[in-house]
Amino acid sequence: MANAKPPPPNGRGGRGGDPGEAPRRRSPLQSVIYWSLVVGVWGLIFVVAFFAVFSVDLPDTSKLYEVKRQPSISYLDRSGGLVAVRGSQYAPPVDLDKLPPYVPKAFIAIEDRWFYWHFGFNPWGIARSQVYDLTHRGGGPLRGGSTITQQLARNLFLTPNQTYRRKAQELILAIWLEAKFSKKQILELYLNRVYFGAGAYGIEAASQRYFGKPASQLSIGESALLAGLMKGPSRYSPVSATDRAERRTTIVLDEMYRIHAITAAQRDQALHTPVRVNPVLANQRAQYFTDWVDDQVRKLVGEPTEDLVVETTLDLPLQAAAEASVQKGVEAAQNQGVKQAALISLDSEGRVRAYVGGVNYLQSQFDRATSARRQAGSSWKPFVYLTAMEAGRTPDTPVVDEPITIGNWTPRNYTGQYLGPINLEIALKESINTVAARLASEVGTSNVAATAHRLGIVSPIQLDPSMSLGAVEVSPMEMAQAYVPFSNGGVFAKGYGIERIRTASGRVLYDHNVGQAQGRQVINQPALSYMIRMMRQVIASGTGTRAAVKGYDLAGKTGTTSDYRDAWFIGYTGGFVTAVWVGKDDNTPMKKVTGGGPPAGIWHDYMSQALPRLKTEGIPGSEAPQAEPPDMVGQIINGVNGLLNGDHEAEGPGPQTAARPQPEEAPH
Repeated sequence: MANAKPPPPNGRGGRGGDPGEAPRRRSPLQSVIYWSLVVGVWGLIFVVAFFAVFSVDLPDTSKLYEVKRQPSISYLDRSGGLVAVRGSQYAPPVDLDKLPPYVPKAFIAIEDRWFYWHFGFNPWGIARSQVYDLTHRGGGPLRGGSTITQQLARNLFLTPNQTYRRKAQELILAIWLEAKFSKKQILELYLNRVYFGAGAYGIEAASQRYFGKPASQLSIGESALLAGLMKGPSRYSPVSATDRAERRTTIVLDEMYRIHAITAAQRDQALHTPVRVNPVLANQRAQYFTDWVDDQVRKLVGEPTEDLVVETTLDLPLQAAAEASVQKGVEAAQNQGVKQAALISLDSEGRVRAYVGGVNYLQSQFDRATSARRQAGSSWKPFVYLTAMEAGRTPDTPVVDEPITIGNWTPRNYTGQYLGPINLEIALKESINTVAARLASEVGTSNVAATAHRLGIVSPIQLDPSMSLGAVEVSPMEMAQAYVPFSNGGVFAKGYGIERIRTASGRVLYDHNVGQAQGRQVINQPALSYMIRMMRQVIASGTGTRAAVKGYDLAGKTGTTSDYRDAWFIGYTGGFVTAVWVGKDDNTPMKKVTGGGPPAGIWHDYMSQALPRLKTEGIPGSEAPQAEPPDMVGQIINGVNGLLNGDHEAEGPGPQTAARPQPEEAPH
């Protein structure tokens, strides 16, 4: 016994107690307390570490109420009608109590139905979105689990970058917002600062932009549509994605009913009541024009620092007629390969009254009215003939339509046939290529180029003989501008679209009429009178008869280029010019489309609506229109070639004979 080892001082396991006593086990309550303390301690450590790591570069929250935005620019037509609004649009903040109750409830229903019960974030929503994102990688857009408070934090302080650091900071700021503000204040801030698309920030600006009314007058359907935009203002835009916006609105209405924000009867009524979007947005009217003048505003007054109002020259009723005529004309000529068109109308001072840069702005924003450069074809010939008139020719000057070679170039007529002896009036009316080529050679292509530049062409002009038939790339704006002197008594007028730029408070920053020199005379008599006389005949009995509008003094010229890649009609009355171009953006040929076809048809359709509104008088600088002269072409052909006259073709290429005069064609 003397060698026996004493028992451990604390008994078995060293935990104390009597020798051989079993260790005591914690009660369930003790275990709960113990592990709660462990989790709490580690949770506290994690939270402290989380805030320490992600709070290092948090944005400054002291500027909560500062609004930083690009000033808005409102564009008005010549009568003060709203054409478009560009830039950001804010409005005074609205009081939540002054909104119909269903307005904020629409946003809560679709964005954060647990808004009044969470503390800035919804753990279940975050977990659910993470599971969805992990199981749907590569299968479409990822889901977010952000609450309204988190969205507000992001909109106020953070960028939209999808990173874990940004999401962590979003959560921290959301908790800060919840601690600092009441739920009502948070929801009010959210509705007044969130982006709704179309340049509108805040529900008041959105209501004005989309519906032309204050937010206090929003209907249930309109509220649901605006709430639906939160998922993606561009993707669910009622302007560019009407069907998708309607489906999204239906989902919002169902969710509003689900949380008892509205009754079943209210939901059904909203579903069957069409939501009318502001016509300025819905029609996307004059968007090419707005793009054009929007670029000029910054060149004229610099980057705006406050909201601006731009008074333009546009005439909205004429613009609506122009857009409708272009769409109708292109649709009717699709089987002929016509894909695009442009239309420009200028008055005698150069004011742009209508401006169409393409068939559909939503499908293509490329502006064919001023940015495209296309060959002018025979619409260029008036510059050749004017140069000849100024050199001493008259419309009655005799010429011969016969084969001709200039250097290595041999132009030919459309049919390969020739009319023989005719005069210049007939040659222009029937758009005879050989005569125009000979004239340009005689007066000099450099002089023709000088004439075109003098009238308003600004693009470079090559001086090869083929220039005489329109182998020159120009824009519709240039051609319209260069035809204005034919319409206004021979005075130069540069096309422009901005009359005045002022601040919203009325301070004038730019006025087109201040410091403008009086227009200079660029066409003198008798050349002006001669040109008007000949160009009247183009519409009266030549290649442009399809453009005729009964009861008006009209003149103009058709144009068609090689292989039918471009077709033009440019016509005018007293003090008003309209240029129409049709073709394809890829410059491939159409199916024998001439200037006397679809372009003249579009011109006729548009001018039939424009002329009564314009109340124009006769073309100044010429004798009054006379009775149509005898058919000299038929007489000459009958006498010289023994051919017989026939009826006019539908596109008006002139008297039809066995050797039909060509409508026109560019150089070969």
